[in-house]
Amino acid sequence: MISGLDKFLAFFSKRGKKRPFSAWQIELTTRCPLACKMCIRRENDAWQNQDMPFDLFRTLLPCLKDVETVILEGWGESLLYPHLTECIRLIKKEGPDVGFVTSGKGLKQSRVSELVEAGLDFVGFSIAGTTPATHAAIRVNSELSDIIDGVRLFNEERARRKTAKPRVHLVFLMLKNNIAEVSEVPTLARELGVEEVFLTNICHTINTWQEEQKLFVWDMKENPYEKIVKKVEDRARKLNIKLKRPSLTATNVAVCEENPLRNLYISAQGHVSPCVYLHPPLPSPFKRIFCGRDHWVEKLSVGNIFQASFPTIWNCAPYVDFRSRFVRRHKKSRELFLSLLNGAKPGAPPQETLPEPPDPCKSCHKILGL
Repeated sequence: MISGLDKFLAFFSKRGKKRPFSAWQIELTTRCPLACKMCIRRENDAWQNQDMPFDLFRTLLPCLKDVETVILEGWGESLLYPHLTECIRLIKKEGPDVGFVTSGKGLKQSRVSELVEAGLDFVGFSIAGTTPATHAAIRVNSELSDIIDGVRLFNEERARRKTAKPRVHLVFLMLKNNIAEVSEVPTLARELGVEEVFLTNICHTINTWQEEQKLFVWDMKENPYEKIVKKVEDRARKLNIKLKRPSLTATNVAVCEENPLRNLYISAQGHVSPCVYLHPPLPSPFKRIFCGRDHWVEKLSVGNIFQASFPTIWNCAPYVDFRSRFVRRHKKSRELFLSLLNGAKPGAPPQETLPEPPDPCKSCHKILGL
C-alpha cells in the first residue's frame, strides 16, 4: 500500500506533463500473501479479499488520458492479480506512467520480462530491514533475499534490453524495531544498483504494537530520531542515492501529501475515494488510532465508477465539498505566507488559523504532515 502519494509523485515525476490529474491509484486486488505486523489487516478477520474484474478495469481506460501517473496499488499485492501485465500494456496506450510497489514474493525472470515488455515505468520494493531477520520479523512471510533477487532480475532485464525502465526504488518503513538499520539503507541501495530510496512512516495504526512503533511525535518536542534520519540523508548524498523522507514532527498542513485535489483512489470494487486511507477493504466504520486515541471512521466512497460516469462522480456535491475544504485551507495558508513576506508580524500559528479539514481527515496523521 502506497503512502505519501504526493511526495512519491514528486519524487518520480517527469517535467513537462500537465494533465488534469497527477495520479490515480487503482487497486487491482486486496489479496496479499504477507502478514505484515504494521498492516491494518492484523487482528481483523473481516478483511475483504477481492480482485477488480478485468472487464470492468478496461472501462477505466478512456479516463486515463487525463492522468499523469497510474499506481496499480491499493491494500493488496499487485503481483497476485492475474491480468497485471495486460493492465500495464493498456494503460501505456493511454499515455500515463504506470507502476506499483511490491513485496517481490514469487517474482520470476519470466514475469519480470513480461512486465518490462508491457512498458512498466517504475517498481518499488518494500523492505523493513537491511538484515534478513529484522525484515522477516516485521514483514512476516517475506524474505529479504526475495527482494534482492527481484531487484537483480529487473536490473538484468533492463541491461539486456538496454533500457532505463522501469525505474527501481526501495521503500523502507521506519519503525522503532528497525531504526538501527535505516542508516544502512543507502548502502544496500548502492550495492543493489538502486538509485532511489523512499523512507516512510507508519501512519495508520490500529493496535498497541503499531502505535508504540511509530517514530513521529505530535507534541512539537524535539524528536530523538531526527538526528538518525538526517545522517541517513547525508549518507545517501555521499553515495549519490536520491532519498525522500517524511517529517517526524507534526505540523498542520494545508493539503496533505495524498493531495485529494489532484489525486484519487479507486478500490477493487470500483469505489472512488479521495484517498486510500479512507476506503480500506474492511467493514465500516473502521478503526484508527490518532494522537493516542481510538477513532472509528466511516468509509468514504463518493461513487462507484463502474456504475456512474467519472464526471458525475467528480462533480457530485459530497466530493466537491470535500475538495473545497482543502481549497480553502490552501488559500488561507497562502494568504498567511504572503502576509509574512509583506512584513506582517507573526500572529497565531498557521495550524490554529486554517479552516477545518473534512471530518474523516481530522483523525488522520497525514493532516499533520506525517
